Amino acid sequence: MKGTKSEKNKRKIKIEIDFRNLYLIFIPSIVVAIAIVRGFDVSNFLAVLFVCLILMSIVLMDIFRYKPPYTRKKKMLILLMLLLIGTIVFGRGVEYLLMNFSKGMGFANHKAIIYGIPVEAGPMLICLLFDSHTAIIFSFIISMISGIWQGDAFYAFYVFTGSIVAVFSVLRCKKRTDLIKGGVYISGVNVISAIVVSLHEGQFTQYIIQYVIFAATSGISVAAFVSLSLPVLEYTFKVNTDITLLELLDLNQPLMKSLMINAPGTYHHSVIVGNLVETAAEDVGVNPLLARVTAYYHDIGKIKMADYFVENQSNAVNKHEKLTPHMSSLILISHVKEGLELADEYNLPEPVKDIITQHHGRSIMMFFYQKAKEEQSEPPKEEDYRYPGPKPQSKVAALVMMADAIEAASRVLKDPTPSRVAGLVEKIVNNILIDGQLSECDLTLRDINIIKERYSYILNGIFHKRIEYPGFNFNKPQPSEGERDKNNGKESAPKDKDKHPVVQTNNAPGYESLDIRKG
Repeated sequence: MKGTKSEKNKRKIKIEIDFRNLYLIFIPSIVVAIAIVRGFDVSNFLAVLFVCLILMSIVLMDIFRYKPPYTRKKKMLILLMLLLIGTIVFGRGVEYLLMNFSKGMGFANHKAIIYGIPVEAGPMLICLLFDSHTAIIFSFIISMISGIWQGDAFYAFYVFTGSIVAVFSVLRCKKRTDLIKGGVYISGVNVISAIVVSLHEGQFTQYIIQYVIFAATSGISVAAFVSLSLPVLEYTFKVNTDITLLELLDLNQPLMKSLMINAPGTYHHSVIVGNLVETAAEDVGVNPLLARVTAYYHDIGKIKMADYFVENQSNAVNKHEKLTPHMSSLILISHVKEGLELADEYNLPEPVKDIITQHHGRSIMMFFYQKAKEEQSEPPKEEDYRYPGPKPQSKVAALVMMADAIEAASRVLKDPTPSRVAGLVEKIVNNILIDGQLSECDLTLRDINIIKERYSYILNGIFHKRIEYPGFNFNKPQPSEGERDKNNGKESAPKDKDKHPVVQTNNAPGYESLDIRKG
C-alpha cells in the first residue's frame, strides 16, 4: 500500500510540474502570434496561434527529453522563452525601421528589406547561453515562424540556413571578436541564399543589388546586437559563456594573484588538477574550459590559513603537531566555507561555487581520523572527520574530486614509474567509488575508465625522467658550513704542492670539484 501511495504522489507531482510549465508554451505563442499576424483577422490569428503552440510544445518536449538539467533551472526556461519572443518582436521592429529607411532612400521593396532583418541573432544567443543542440532546435522553430510571418516558404529556408551558420560559427567562441567573425559568415551565407531566392522568383536582374545589400548587412547587425546584449543577459540570468570563463583564467585576476602569493603550493596543486580534468573532460561530455576554471578555484579557501595545509609548509615544523586531531579536521573543513565566502566576495559564477562545496563530497579525513583513534580511549565519531558535502552532483565535480585526491597522493610516490602511477590512480578512484562519493552524479563505468587512463597519462608526463647533467651531482648531500671550512683547510696544503691548478667549486651547492689540468 505504501508503494502504491508513493507512486500516486509521484504522478501528482509530475502532473503539477507539467501544468506549471504550460505558461512556457502559451505565453510565447500568444505574443508571437500577435506580433506576426497582419491585420485583425481572427481566424488567421487562431491559425497562427495553433501553429505556434505546436512549435513551442516541440521545443519544450525536446528540452525535457534531451536537456533535463534546464528543467531544474526555471530562469533558463524563462530566458529561452524571452529569447524567442525577443527575436520576433525585435525582428518586427527592425522591419518597420528598414521599411521607413528604404522609403526615404527611394527603393521601397519589401521583398529585399526582409533579408536585412537580423533574425539569426536569436539562435546565436541560444548557442552561447545554452548549447548547440537547443540552438539548432530553436533555429528550426524560428525559421518556421519567420516563413509564416512573411508568407514565404523560401524566406523560411533563408532564415534556417543563416541560423545554422550562426550556431556553428560560435561553437568555439572564446573571444568577443569571434562574434564579428560569426557575423561575417552569416553575411556570406545570407548573400548566397538571397541570390538563390531571387533566381527562383525571376527578379535576379531587377532587385539583385538590393537583395545583396540587405543580406550582407544582416550578418553585421547580428554580430552587433549579440555583442551588446550578451553581457546583459549573462549578468541578469547569471549564465556563464566560454568568454566569461576565459576571463577567469587570467592570472591577473585578484583572487588568482592572492592564491599564487599567499598559498603557492595550493596554486601549483590547482594548476595540475586543472590539467588533469581538462584532458578527461571532453571525453566524458564536459566543457573542458569549465572543468579547468573550476579546478583553478576549487581550493581558494586555503588562502586564509595557508600554513595549515602541507603543500604550503616550507619548513619542517607542522602546525598540526600542537593541535588535537579534531581541531585539525575543523581547520581543514573550514577551507570549503571560506572558499564560498571568497567566491561570493569576488562574484565567481555558480558552477565554481558548486565545485568548491562538492569537490570533497562527504569524504573522511583518514589521517586525522586514524590519529584520533590512536590517541583517544573511546573511538571517535566518523561524522566529526567528514566533509559536510554535498557529494558531487555533476561530472565536473566528480572529475575535480578524483583529480584533487590523485594529485595529492602522487606526491608520496618515491619512484613514480608508469606502473606505480597507474596503480595509485586505480586505488584512489576505487576508494572514492567504494565510499559512495560518486553515487549522485551521472558518470558511467566507461567514463571512469577513460578518466583513469587520462589521469595516468598526464601524471606520467609530470613525473618524466631526465638525464643527469655532466659534472653535477644534485643528489649528493651538501656539507654544512663548518665542514666546508675544514675541508678547505685540509685541501690547501696539497694544492700548493700540486704543479697543476685545481679549480674548487665546493662553495656552490650541488657542484662537484672539477680539475683543470694541462693535456
